[in-house]
Amino acid sequence: MSLILPIIAVVIGLLIAYFLKANSSSVKLLLSFSGAFLLSITVFEFIPKVYGDYHKLIGVFTMLGILLQIFLEFLSRGAEHGHLHHHEDTQRFPVLLFVSLCIHSLLEGYPLHGNDHLLWGVVIHKVPIAIIIASFLIHSQLSKTKVILFLLVFAMMTPIGSLIHKYFSFLTEYEIYIEAMVIGIFLHVSTTILFESSKNHQFNISKVLMIVLGVVVAYFL
Repeated sequence: MSLILPIIAVVIGLLIAYFLKANSSSVKLLLSFSGAFLLSITVFEFIPKVYGDYHKLIGVFTMLGILLQIFLEFLSRGAEHGHLHHHEDTQRFPVLLFVSLCIHSLLEGYPLHGNDHLLWGVVIHKVPIAIIIASFLIHSQLSKTKVILFLLVFAMMTPIGSLIHKYFSFLTEYEIYIEAMVIGIFLHVSTTILFESSKNHQFNISKVLMIVLGVVVAYFL
């Protein structure tokens, strides 16, 4: 499941991008739901698991994850939480965006092996992000070959992260620190989605309801 579902999420995002604008209200509401869902899964399950045998380095690596995500968003201009605009279109392959998203996706895939609830959190988060990225690429001046290559590699990075966790046993010694970094990444991405996806940072009733729904679904999942 951890190998197939993230790829399906990107394919769904690509298909939706052909029919909806990336800044449409429905995509923004889905983004809010996904942010609330991912944050809730992280708080309800992921943090208690990693912090169960707490020592100071876990907190250090969580903060490193937050700082790493800030740096990645500097490269990607915030694509991980839905900030891409069509006026940035270019004929040049967006290398920094590509590298940033691949690193983010690889790391988020690492803790998914054997963790179905967290898997669903990542998958639900990935759909609206894939919609926005696919829409940006479709409306850019890139060739179809480059667009397909971008989305294909992006889709594969999360499953690759999960496979690294499964087959690279020497990383077990460092697993808790890697997962602490991923917690930092999830905390930054999900809270940024919740607080920056509305115009002028204002909440409307639709967004509030989607956030509440995301929290409730995550709790009862």
